[in-house]
Amino acid sequence: MTPAQKILTKLGLKEPESNEAAIQKELQQHENSRRSFFKKTAMSGIALGGAFMLSPVEDLVAQSTQKVNRNSAPSDLKITDMRYCVTTVLGRTAIIRIDTNQGIYGLGEVRDGADERYALMLKSRILGMNPCNVEQIFKFIKQFGGQSRQAGGVCAVEMALWDIVGKAYNVPAWQLLGGRYRDKIRLYADTPEAGSPEEQKKLIDYRLHEQGYTWLKMDLSINELKGVEGAVVNNKFWENSRGDLQQWGDMSNPMSYANTAHPFTQIQITDKGLDELAKLVENVRAMVGYEIPLSTDHYGHFDVNNGIRLGKRMEKYRLAWLEDVISWEYTDQWKSLSDALEIPCATGEDIYLLKSFKPLIDIHAVDIVHPDLASSGGLLETKRIGDYAEEHGVAMAMHQAGTPISFMANVHCAAATQNFLALEHHSIDLPWWESLVKTTDGRPLITKGFANLPLTAPGLGIELNEEVVKQHLHPKDKSYFEPTPQWDDKRSHDRIFS
Repeated sequence: MTPAQKILTKLGLKEPESNEAAIQKELQQHENSRRSFFKKTAMSGIALGGAFMLSPVEDLVAQSTQKVNRNSAPSDLKITDMRYCVTTVLGRTAIIRIDTNQGIYGLGEVRDGADERYALMLKSRILGMNPCNVEQIFKFIKQFGGQSRQAGGVCAVEMALWDIVGKAYNVPAWQLLGGRYRDKIRLYADTPEAGSPEEQKKLIDYRLHEQGYTWLKMDLSINELKGVEGAVVNNKFWENSRGDLQQWGDMSNPMSYANTAHPFTQIQITDKGLDELAKLVENVRAMVGYEIPLSTDHYGHFDVNNGIRLGKRMEKYRLAWLEDVISWEYTDQWKSLSDALEIPCATGEDIYLLKSFKPLIDIHAVDIVHPDLASSGGLLETKRIGDYAEEHGVAMAMHQAGTPISFMANVHCAAATQNFLALEHHSIDLPWWESLVKTTDGRPLITKGFANLPLTAPGLGIELNEEVVKQHLHPKDKSYFEPTPQWDDKRSHDRIFS
């Protein structure tokens, strides 16, 4: 083998050894590449040391490109897989992971209490698609979402796509939504019902003084009137075996109180019952004063007339809003409620897509829209809801009751939406909740009642803390992002037009 052939072999070139002209041509091209490389590095301002300058070209290339991302362009990204795990947050909340051909993946969340299969059935519809085409994919799959938790799969996919796009382009998700209005996101602390005023004070003190929250929400339920004689009309017919009037009872029984819409129970609150509920709010107001906005929720299933009576009794406490007094779809009844009360009225956590919010916004039937991003359509659709509401003089608060995945999706959306008020945090009393994830830029997730917006961390700005997540998997499904080939095949023609 000639010296030239030895050099050619070292460079990995495989022209026939007998073709001397071809060998010389290859060597000349390689020398030209070497000179071109030095010329470009000099023009780019890259300083190369003396020893480096004398290295073989293949060593030069290896050293100078060792920190370059060798993935192909975002335009070549393709979805290759979807996997999941189910946590015990809020009883049952699933996290999904969408993988790509470049090793970039995105995290999303199926809304609390919703079946992970709402997301998994979408896998076959999105395999092979470019995750950067978020709006295109959303329009393709949104037909498979419905109101409330039936939207969980579509929203989970949308969250994960924005996480991927942010990572692919190395920008935070809020930047992809058009930029930010704020660096910190105000949170409101959900405060569950307590068994006594003393227990209620303990919960509130923890939120205000230890955690630093500046906005509270409390339940104001007719279930609080349990055992109070003469406080509620027609309750005996609807009580469960424990004597409760809870709106989350036996979902498998279509005739239960939990599955009977508000106008159809004939539950009424007496003046005595209103007095008792007013005492609950007065006690909380005495604890927190008037510097803290106080919202109320979870009243039970009674009609709009009783909603107006309840609202009027509470007006002197200057509540921030009455939330979901009646079911969201009764637009005209919401208009009657809002017109009758000075207290702002809010609904929206069970509404899917902007088009379902529009009737409420168009006639100003509510003062505040209150979407849950894990039901409303994801980050971009929720920003659209906020923008549309803003044009009509309606504010937006955000409902959130999930893991830090959907929490951070909400944080990015809230940062990018001007008429935003506050975001719910529903898991304050779970000491391990924040440790389910690690921020990718080292920031704390929450500081003194405000979520910290990642200013530079790409995507959602978090990764799972696998050890903690595995400690809190649902006992009925301990799998952890295992392969899901059973969801790979599409078995229907889904187009909804002819």
